[in-house]
Amino acid sequence: MLAVTILGNNSALPVYGRHPTAQVVTLHDHLMLIDCGEGTQMQLSRYKIRISKIKYIFISHLHGDHYFGLIGLLTSMGLLSRKEGIIIFCPPGLPEIIQLQLSAADTVLPYPIDYVIMTEAAELLETKHFTLRCFPVEHRISCWGCRLDEKKFPRRVNKQQAVEKGIPAAFFTHLQKGENYRSFNGDLIYNEEVTFSSGLAASYAYCADTRYIPALVNVLKGIRLLYHESTYLHNYAEKAHERYHSTAHQAALLAKSIGVERLLIGHFSSKYEELTPLLEEAKATFASTDLALEGVTYIIR
Repeated sequence: MLAVTILGNNSALPVYGRHPTAQVVTLHDHLMLIDCGEGTQMQLSRYKIRISKIKYIFISHLHGDHYFGLIGLLTSMGLLSRKEGIIIFCPPGLPEIIQLQLSAADTVLPYPIDYVIMTEAAELLETKHFTLRCFPVEHRISCWGCRLDEKKFPRRVNKQQAVEKGIPAAFFTHLQKGENYRSFNGDLIYNEEVTFSSGLAASYAYCADTRYIPALVNVLKGIRLLYHESTYLHNYAEKAHERYHSTAHQAALLAKSIGVERLLIGHFSSKYEELTPLLEEAKATFASTDLALEGVTYIIR
């Protein structure tokens, strides 16, 4: 199961009770914070997400509404006596900014930070549970999106049935991979007799501040849940392009092209107090669209 909890869904100005961009992805008890706009740690506290559980932080780019909350969060982690290291995936320049802020405050964090600098599309992290990749998007400065892909055995073992058929526990890993079992007396036990399907692996893509890029369909094939910025309604398409942003209609076009199960739209312009028109515009092109609402968790099983 993969879950995305929205902490902030607005663009640069925090208005109408909405906060700048931040969200937490949970996958197999691993917590990753994606972007860290102003007020993020307050939102984490509000929605009862333990900052001690965050292992990874992904910063898409160095516009303030995506990272101005980071130094406060890192400092709070230190004040809470964190010892476990943290990995921050980020564009060039962020390590120097953080170190300058720490030095100015004469602060030494009690835990290590491992910075992974993004300069090209690449696999950033591989664990036994998932892979994390980054890809460039088109914004006014260097900006990155990311995709998380769950690793999953194709089958789940029906332990009771397997034991009854005399299959040793040492062979369960092979059953998970779809293999059949041959007993000592030569009887063949077919995999389907002692396993269940694991279902589809979960996957999620985050498209940070960006112009509409139809070619992203090639990068995002197979994604089940897609978040795409939707700063404006489509009657502002020209303005969106000039400011390196997208419209709700364009986000829906990309989701439809990829064939995702679900689209989340966010990064709303402060010109919109009411978000329903953005949702309606996106749904007209891609029906399975939701607003990325603060405090709501969106789940892919």
